Amino acid sequence: MAFWDGLFPRRAAQFESGNSATNSIVLSKRNATVSLNKQGALSGNLRVNLSWRMRTSDFGGRSRQSGRLLRPLKLFQPDVVQAHTQGMVNVDLDLGCMYELADGTKGVVQPLGNLIGDLNAAPYVRLSGDDRFGAPSGETVYVNLDKRDELKRLLFFVYIYDQTPAFDRTHAKVTLYPGNGPRIEIELDERAPQARSCAVFTVENVKGELIVRREVKFVYGFQSELDRMYGFGMQWGRGYKTRA
Repeated sequence: MAFWDGLFPRRAAQFESGNSATNSIVLSKRNATVSLNKQGALSGNLRVNLSWRMRTSDFGGRSRQSGRLLRPLKLFQPDVVQAHTQGMVNVDLDLGCMYELADGTKGVVQPLGNLIGDLNAAPYVRLSGDDRFGAPSGETVYVNLDKRDELKRLLFFVYIYDQTPAFDRTHAKVTLYPGNGPRIEIELDERAPQARSCAVFTVENVKGELIVRREVKFVYGFQSELDRMYGFGMQWGRGYKTRA
C-alpha cells in the first residue's frame, strides 16, 4: 500500500473504479485520428455531444487554495461549477456541423437560423436541441451512419453565440458515441481567451473508411472563418436564435 493510500484509504478505490469504468478513446495532438470502420461503428446513429462547465480559477483563487490545504481531500476534486452562475461571465456554447455530401451538396446544421437538419433524408445529420445553460446533458447532434456512403466529409465545431468570448473559462468536451464500440472524447483544452469559434473534429469518408480527426483549432471569427479554413465555400450572413 502506498503512503498516500494510508493517509486516504478511500482514494485507491475511487481512482480504480474511475479507470475500470472508462471505455473511451481520447484523441490528442499525438494520437489525433481513429477509424470508425476499425471500431466496428458503421451502422445506426453516431451521437455527438457537447458539454461544458465554467472554471472558477479566476475568482478567489487564493482563498480557495488555502481552504484546500485545510481539507486535503479537496486536492483531488476539480474546481468547477455549472455554467451561468452569478458573478461569472455568461457563455452560451453551441454545437454545429458543416457537411459536404457525396453529390456535392454543402450546408450547415446549427441552432442559428433553426437549421436542425434531417436524420432520414439529406443531410443525414440532425441537431437534437440547443442547451444554453451548460446542463450535464449538453447539446447533441446525430449522424445517420447507415447513410455513410452519402457523406463525403463533416466538420463539427463549437462557437460562442452573442456573448463575451470566454473559451479559457470553460471546461468543454465533445464526445462521440457510436452505435458500437468505445466512445471517443475530445477536450477543448487549449486556452484561447478571445476566440469565438473552434473547429473540433472532422469525419471524412476516405474510400469507404470513415476517419475521425481531432482538430481543436480556435479562431477569432465565426462560421465563415472556419469555412475558409476548411474550404467549404458557402455564403454566410448574420443569424439569430429564437428566445428561450
